[in-house]
Amino acid sequence: MGSYILCRVKRTEKPFYIENIGINIYSIEELCYYLYHNIYLIDGTLINEELADWIGKDLGLPLLAAKLRPHISKFADLHDVLYPIFKEINYLTYEEMKRLSAEIDAFYRAPHLVREKKKGDALSDNGMYIAAIRLYERILKELQTEEGREDASEEETHLSRRILHNLGCVHARMFQMDKAAECFWKAFREEERDEDLEAYLMAYGESRTPIEYESRLTELAVTDEMRGRVRERLGQFRRTPEIPVYSQGIDNRLQEITKQYHRSTGS
Repeated sequence: MGSYILCRVKRTEKPFYIENIGINIYSIEELCYYLYHNIYLIDGTLINEELADWIGKDLGLPLLAAKLRPHISKFADLHDVLYPIFKEINYLTYEEMKRLSAEIDAFYRAPHLVREKKKGDALSDNGMYIAAIRLYERILKELQTEEGREDASEEETHLSRRILHNLGCVHARMFQMDKAAECFWKAFREEERDEDLEAYLMAYGESRTPIEYESRLTELAVTDEMRGRVRERLGQFRRTPEIPVYSQGIDNRLQEITKQYHRSTGS
C-alpha cells in the first residue's frame, strides 16, 4: 500500500485512540492503514467493543460493526477481524490479501517469544521506544530461563542476539550511546557477527574520547577494513545537518519535540 491515505468514506470528528502507539485515527481507511502495517500490534487493546461502537456509530458503518462483534469477545484469529474491515472499502488487492494472509499464518506458527520480538520491533518502528525496551528486556529474561532447551527452534536459538542488537538500536535512537554499546557488545559476544561489532564500534565511538576509541580498536584487533567502514559511517552520522529552528517557529518546534518525547517514552 502507498504511504498516503485517500478518504473515500466518512471522516469522523470523534477519533478512535490506538493505545499501542498513542495515535488517533479518524476514518475507516486510517484504521485499515494501521492494521495492514502493524499486524503484530493488534491485540485486545484495539479489538474490543469500543472499536465496534466507534465503527458503528461514529463512522456510520453498523453492518461492519455487527460482523465484527461475534469475533471480538473470543478474538482468537486475526483473519476473522481483518478481512471484514479491509473488504468494507476494498482496501487491499487480491495479491496483497494473499500476502497478508501468509504473513498472519506465519506469525501464528512462530514460537511465542518470536512473536513478542516482532511486537517489540513494531513498537520501535512506531517510535514507542520505552515500550519496546521494556518488552525486549522481558523477552531476554524469559530466554534466560529457557536457555539450553532441547526443543528450541532455529528462530529461538538466535533470538537473544537479534533482540540485543535491536535493543541497542533503540537505545541509539534515544541517544543513549553507552547503553547501546553495551547491547551491541553482548550481541557480538553471542555469535561474533560483524554487523554487531560494527554497531558496537559506532556506539562506542560516539560515547568515548578519540583516545579511548583508538585504544579499544587496538585491543579488539579490529581489521583495517572494519575500521574504514566504521570511520565512514561515523563521518556520515556527524555530517548530518541539524534542522534549523528560526525564532518565529521555536515555540512550535519545542511543542513538537515535547510531544514526540512523551509519545516515545509513554510519559
